[in-house]
Amino acid sequence: MKMIFIKKTNILQLILPILVLCSCDFKNKMGMSAEKEKPKDTMPHMEPPRKKLPKLTAQYINAKKNAVEHFYNKNWSNNSMNGSFLVAQNGQIIFEKYEGMANFRDERPITASTPLHLASVSKILTAAAVLKLIDAGKIGLDQKVNTIIRNFPFPEVTVKMLLNHRSGMRNYAYFTDKKDGVWDRHNILTNKDIVDLMATKEIGLESRTNTRFAYCNTNYAVLALIIEKATGLSYEKAMARMIFKPLGMNHTFVFNYDRDKDSIVPSYKGNKVEIGKDYLDKIYGDKNIYSTPRDLLKFDLARNNPDFLSPKLLKLVYTPFSQERKGERNYGLGIRMINWETGQNFYFHNGWWHGNTSSYITLLKEHVTIISLSNKYTTKTYQTKKLAPLFGDYPFKFSKEENEE
Repeated sequence: MKMIFIKKTNILQLILPILVLCSCDFKNKMGMSAEKEKPKDTMPHMEPPRKKLPKLTAQYINAKKNAVEHFYNKNWSNNSMNGSFLVAQNGQIIFEKYEGMANFRDERPITASTPLHLASVSKILTAAAVLKLIDAGKIGLDQKVNTIIRNFPFPEVTVKMLLNHRSGMRNYAYFTDKKDGVWDRHNILTNKDIVDLMATKEIGLESRTNTRFAYCNTNYAVLALIIEKATGLSYEKAMARMIFKPLGMNHTFVFNYDRDKDSIVPSYKGNKVEIGKDYLDKIYGDKNIYSTPRDLLKFDLARNNPDFLSPKLLKLVYTPFSQERKGERNYGLGIRMINWETGQNFYFHNGWWHGNTSSYITLLKEHVTIISLSNKYTTKTYQTKKLAPLFGDYPFKFSKEENEE
């Protein structure tokens, strides 16, 4: 009996360490497996380009820099710009200037890291998020809006018609400004309020759906709601997760009225009188993104990356959808364009809100990015298109200043 007991003890002594080792090994394998099987983030997002464009020579940079600087000094003589300005090619900054006051009260200067209001240039970022969701199959380009937003009242309007401004909807800034009880302007309007008003009040369409192009901020306010429905996140969080964070746009954010109204950079009239907030300042999608030229350069490089969208969808982005009558000025999916008969194309978007003016220019063939932002009202922001001929064949005629949002 004693011998048997000793043998059992010996066997147990041998087996126990093996069991412990096996258990540890099993746990390690399970842990590794769990890590491998950790669910991937299925949220579509923009990515920085993997391949860098060719490096510019110092001689080329200096020649272009001198020309751009000459333009800058002529356009904003006597250091009169109040804003941010950048010109880059192949991702390399050729010239940048930050000048004036972010806040005239405390004399806080504008620097490279000062976020300024993009106004309608925000639309290109909203469009980018929507296009990524379309490319990922989260929503359809030709999907009816009322299948996404249930109380949306216009059954023929599609996501595409919002992107290219062919919905026929009225501008919310106009139908809420009427003195007929549609909206009490003492209350702050929201994106959801816009849809609810169109669904419950006798507002109707301005023109029959998809019969003509009409630039309208309501389209992009509704697109912001579609982003929220498709992602399950607020527009603010969705934009950060899909675009700002992946691209390292660390000085870019969606304005949150309740949180940011007293801390953001204010805007001014041309005579430096501050322009306060009003009942339309809570609407996002069509406006209300703050950013810097350096951050927008990151966005532009990612947007022009061949992997940004599938080729078929990317081609539609640059297709003119506003050609009821022959003309050079057109609109694609979230981008303005000038199409000359020579075959040359110029892509851009301007913006204006309160005293903020903005211009985003992307010269695709030449890989040039031009950004101009100001928080003190001036139409000179839009004159930056005059720099395009420095880099390519862009036959502009500069007989008068244009003020086009």
